[in-house]
Parts: sequence; C-alpha cells; structure tokens
Amino acid sequence: MAGERFCIRNSGVKTVVEGIGNHGCEYMTGGTVVVLGKFGINFAAGMSGGIAYIYDPENKFDNCCNKASVDLEKVPFEDVTLLKNLISNHLEYTDSSLAHNILENWDDALEAFIKVYPRDFKRVIEERKKMEASTAE
Repeated sequence: MAGERFCIRNSGVKTVVEGIGNHGCEYMTGGTVVVLGKFGINFAAGMSGGIAYIYDPENKFDNCCNKASVDLEKVPFEDVTLLKNLISNHLEYTDSSLAHNILENWDDALEAFIKVYPRDFKRVIEERKKMEASTAE
C-alpha cells in the first residue's frame, strides 16, 4: 500500500499498488498506474498524461476522482493485455492474494476496472494515430 500523493508528477513509471491515500496521480504526466485496493480523494487532480487503472468493485471511485481533466472509461480491448500483465507481474513479485483473486476471476474483475484517461493526452494519442494511418496509405 502506498501513501498520499502516490505517483504525483509521475512521468514514466509503471506501477501496481494495493491501495493509496489522497491525491493519487496528482499532476501525473506519463506512465501507468494500477490501483487494486483502496483509494483516497482527489485522484488525478491536474493529471495531464499517462493512464491509471482503478479496481473499483464497490463503485466508489467516481466520487473520489477529480474529473476536471480526465475521463473515466471502461477498459478497452486494446488495454486488457497490458493490464493483465501488470497484475500478473505484481502477483509474481509479491504473492498478493488480491492479485491472485483478481486473476482467478479475470472476466468478472475486468468489469470492475476503470481507466482514468486525461482528455488532452487522449486527444494527442488519437491525432497521432490518425497521422500514422494517413502516412501509411
């Protein structure tokens, strides 16, 4: 479990934790964060880049997230392998019973994950994909 302001100003780290305090991923500009357990208030305040995945089986995250600059989405198909691999690595390194239970019940657990996606970052990614597609033609 991590403390308050976990991954503040994160610019590239990939991490999995089983809980965080308040202000997680504040001003985050890059990287990937997976939170499998409890979370505090004001998550993603000022988040402009990177992606976070929150395991929220109790549907409490919406009230804890600062949605001024981010959207909350279901995990898209193209992200599923990354998310599952990160949790699998967490299990391998920590022998976490929580990670084990999530992976054992993957189809149901996946439905409880939320993708936290900064709007500006998403726009840049989508524009980049369009440019790459047009240059490939």
